[in-house]
Order: sequence, then C-alpha cells, then structure tokens
Amino acid sequence: MWQRLIEKAEKEHRLCEGEIAALLSSPAAEEFLAAAADRVRKRYVGDGVHLRGLIEFSNICRRSCLYCGLRRENEKAERYRLPPEEIVRLARKARGYGYKTVVLQGGEDSFWNVDRLSPVLREIRALGLVITLSIGECSEAEYRALKEAGASRFLLRIETTDRELYERLDPGMSFAARCACLASLRRLGYEVGTGSLVGLPGQSVASLAHDILFFQALDADMVGIGPFIPNGETPLGKAAAGDIRLTRRMVSLVRLLLPEANIPATTAMETLARGARAGILRAGANVVMPNVTEGDFRRKYALYPGKAYVRDTPEECRLSLREELSQMGRFVAEDAGFRRRRSIEDT
Repeated sequence: MWQRLIEKAEKEHRLCEGEIAALLSSPAAEEFLAAAADRVRKRYVGDGVHLRGLIEFSNICRRSCLYCGLRRENEKAERYRLPPEEIVRLARKARGYGYKTVVLQGGEDSFWNVDRLSPVLREIRALGLVITLSIGECSEAEYRALKEAGASRFLLRIETTDRELYERLDPGMSFAARCACLASLRRLGYEVGTGSLVGLPGQSVASLAHDILFFQALDADMVGIGPFIPNGETPLGKAAAGDIRLTRRMVSLVRLLLPEANIPATTAMETLARGARAGILRAGANVVMPNVTEGDFRRKYALYPGKAYVRDTPEECRLSLREELSQMGRFVAEDAGFRRRRSIEDT
C-alpha cells in the first residue's frame, strides 16, 4: 500500500491525513520515501545547497517552554546578549565566508525591541546580505517595521499543531496567537518559515500528519523539522529523545507535499547521530545553516545538550561542509535561496 501512496505523493504532491500517518508509521517505507523526496528535490530546487549563516545573538528569553534550555526558569543557563556592533561584525564575516543570507536567532528578549534591532538590520542589509529573523512572537506593526528595516524572511516554528499539546508544553502561550503571527508574516510579504519538533511527549503520528497539512495550507516557504532532544535543565529533561528515523520520514513527506519549499538539514539531527545531516540532505533537504557565532557563545546557546559542531570554528564548519557536499555530488548554491515558485514544466 505504501508504494502506491509514495507514487501519488511524488506525482500529485497531495495526501490526506490518514495517508500521511500511514507512511510516517511505516519504517519499511523510509528509503523509498527518501528516494522519491530526493527526486522531487532535484526536480524542483536542484542540486544546490543554500548556506545561511546563523548568528545566535541572545539566549535571553521571556518564555517558559517546557522543552527548551533557554526557558526563563533555567537558572543554570549562562545568559548573554551580543552588542549591536558584534552582530554586524559577525554578519560581515558571514559575507566573507560566501554566505548570502544570515539568520539572526534569539530568545524572546524584550531588550531587542524594534528601535534597537532596526539599525542593526539596516547595517546588515547594506552589506548586501538577505536577513532571516527568528525572534518569536511580535505584533503585526513590529513585524512590519522589522521588514521595512531590512528583514526578508522570518522563521516562527509552530512545533506542534496539536492545540492542547502546544499550550501544555508552552505555558502562557496561545496556539491561536501563534497562528495569527504566521498569518501576519504572510500578509506582510515575508518569506515564512515554520516547522515541528518530532517526538514531543504526548505527540501522536496523527498530529505530525496534521502538521504537514498545516504547512501546506500555510504555503510555507521554509519548513524545519528536527527531533526533540531532552535538556536536563527543563521539566522534560528525562523524556525520551525523538526518533531520528521518524524525523527523516517527516522531512521526506514535507518535500513531497511542498516540493518548492526550502528545507534545512537541522543541527539537531547531527547531534543525535553523526552523519545524519547527509542522510537528511539525501531525503529532500536543500538548506544548511552553519553557525557563525564565535567563541563560548556557541556553547551558551544551549537549546539542548551536546549540540553538534559547538567546538568547531565558523571557518572549520564552512570547509567541512563544502567537502561533505562535494562528496555527495551536491554544491553550494550561489544565489540567496529565495523560494522559486514555478510550474513543473519550468524544471
């Protein structure tokens, strides 16, 4: 049965929730799913891999998400906030590494309001770089001002579309408010990124299937899928980690059902199993976000323990990644990696 479903997904790019759940639940289908996703990836977005330099500029967060090491109740977190000139300096170095995009990622840090962040965005945009922001929930007016200052993309992960689970794991937050933020970003003309954690305690396969249909309905431009990794300094510290294989099937299905989307091979996968990044790139992914944050700040941005590449320098990350892609028959894309909306006849 799953062979027929994979053929349908590859040809029509649509499945119902039950069909998605059936494929997610079929370990035997994994390599066939990956092969189909890789064909669709090649056909729609090509062999180029887009590198986006990640700058983790603040690990201060006002939220209390039960799974995240940056949660405000984590007293063992070594908090930091990079000064504006340091953020710009790192962006300049990212440009020197050949990256066309930088991703400014931080906790929901109220210090970084629009007035403080906008001048930084203008300086980075003046360098010729495309800016992705990942700073959580804002008002539509704030999102508009940040876009006017130079941001082109925004990554706001939903983590799970199970409303009850979302609000239990993210106390004080509202699923409806999260969805409203994503709708605001879409209205304002951002490239919109979102994504899921696979393996959250209480999550079902049906919920993961619903996540994919949510991404499709949103027409997400970028979708990041990663496994849940427990952090010992959080309430979920003793929970089991997410299943890498299930995560890989999830990535493949996202590619099959959102063929034009940009899909990163996440650091979380490589953290759980060395070599997993290559496996994800062979299962539909076309983006990698090398960390350009320098020094001990890389270690301090501790969403989860044992983060891969935390001891590597940005230059070492860049060189090893280029070599890895070359060995796979892939290459570093030279453009900024905006989503290319095109019909299959154009590929």
